[in-house]
Amino acid sequence: MRQPNPWLMVGGWLSVIASLLHVACIFGGPDWYRFFGAGEALAQADARGEWYPAVITAGIATVLAIWAAYAFAGAGVIGRLPLMRTALITISAIYLVRGLFILPVLAEAQARTPFNIWSSLIVLAYGVAYAIGTWQAWPHLKRVALRAEAA
Repeated sequence: MRQPNPWLMVGGWLSVIASLLHVACIFGGPDWYRFFGAGEALAQADARGEWYPAVITAGIATVLAIWAAYAFAGAGVIGRLPLMRTALITISAIYLVRGLFILPVLAEAQARTPFNIWSSLIVLAYGVAYAIGTWQAWPHLKRVALRAEAA
């Protein structure tokens, strides 16, 4: 039995935390939406009792939980999921691209808010964890995929 991939384990737990924070925003209400940078429009909609902030936030939480499952599967701690390599590359790319938004944020004074800076850095760290973990796990993921195709 191979050792779990530490980078994908970290990425998976980071995604779990992000997912749970999104769920907490649903229950925490408008102040939580504001604190976590969802924007004033979403916070006000939640304050008015509209349904769509919770639906959007629950959708994001679900996606993040699925991404965590892919990280844990890639790490070797849960069973294989469909399209493992494609999913891990895509997840890594999405996190990295979002994290690289720090470049225009740093270049434009108006966008250089504490939230924009720290959120970009955090998501960039997620992307790095997924990318390194995927790169390290790639030989194993390829062997597993080939065995699955042969079966």
